[in-house]
Amino acid sequence: MKKPVYLDYHATTPCDPRVVEAMLPLFHDEFGNPSSRGHAFGRASEERVESARKEVARAIGAKASEIVFTSGATEANNLALLGAARFRRDAGHGDRVVSATTEHKSVLEPLHALEEEGFQVTLLPVDRHGVVDPAAVRAAVADGGAILVSVMLANNEIGTIEPLGEIARVAHEAGAWIHTDAVQGVGKIAVDVEALDVDLLSLSGHKFYGPKGVGALYVRQKPRRIKLAPIVMGGGQERGIRSGTHNVPGIVGLGAACRLCCADRDAEAVRLTGLRDRLQAGLRQRIEGLLVNGHPEKRLPHNLSVSIPQVDGEALLLSLDDICVSSGSACRSSAPGASHVMKAIGHDDELGKSTIRFGLGRWTTQEEVDYAVGRVAEVVDRLRAMSAFA
Repeated sequence: MKKPVYLDYHATTPCDPRVVEAMLPLFHDEFGNPSSRGHAFGRASEERVESARKEVARAIGAKASEIVFTSGATEANNLALLGAARFRRDAGHGDRVVSATTEHKSVLEPLHALEEEGFQVTLLPVDRHGVVDPAAVRAAVADGGAILVSVMLANNEIGTIEPLGEIARVAHEAGAWIHTDAVQGVGKIAVDVEALDVDLLSLSGHKFYGPKGVGALYVRQKPRRIKLAPIVMGGGQERGIRSGTHNVPGIVGLGAACRLCCADRDAEAVRLTGLRDRLQAGLRQRIEGLLVNGHPEKRLPHNLSVSIPQVDGEALLLSLDDICVSSGSACRSSAPGASHVMKAIGHDDELGKSTIRFGLGRWTTQEEVDYAVGRVAEVVDRLRAMSAFA
């Protein structure tokens, strides 16, 4: 068994060799700029980009013309939130934006920026499983002026899948658009923009075995035509929504990753659910007082977040030097204290800091899961013994 054992697939995933193979010709042999339509190299690259656009659209049940390529989900989230809010306020529709306390920082920070621009931002609480109540959304948009609701599809720390379809219905009844950060869901669970009835959806290639530095934003065209104020301006690429020379190798890799995930997703979800349940059962059997975070049923198949009382979280992670796990989002790994997600579901700082997030993936094996159970239990026993002795 190769060590260290990688169980942090939420943070990033290895690029699938088949994705790398699809990308390689674009670095040297087919290096044209898609905007250079006057010659063969440019047209060939444009065809590659448009083919990848169809693959991304197919993965989420969208039309190819509704896909806007970005540098990743952070840019897609910023474009969706800033672009939609500014456009709608300028059009006289209102200035209220509604979201949740458990959102990723790439949503929370743009919301803070909107507040500084004078927008009214409401962050809704969640229950102990991390679920946003559609009734709370209804109350937040009831008095008018709501232009945008943003709720993630599945939480990046605790794996809870939100009742997004219900939330979208409530948002639309109030005249608001609905955006979702679907980064952790795409490629892992079935995602259909028509079934969810969302207007904007963000995704990122490196979360499902594609390359880093490329993502996409779904922008609905019918029956609601969503318009955005661009945040990156220049040559007018991507229908003027997101200017800049296309990252052709990355876009082709994103398309290939979408195609592969669609083909394997259902069977892989069953396999990962089995491994996740084995990991959870093993840890519960070996570790007294272990708490499982997130919804017990409506959760991502590859996610397991556990909190371990009476154990120093930093010491635990440092001791697990042969297992790659995390305490939560990679984007806040250097921040002290419990994450905002742990606090939102009711954990205090001590318990929140004693949390481990396991992310299983395409190359995770049963042997690795069993090894992780043994190692974590061993370290917890040692740290608790040291604490009792002290």
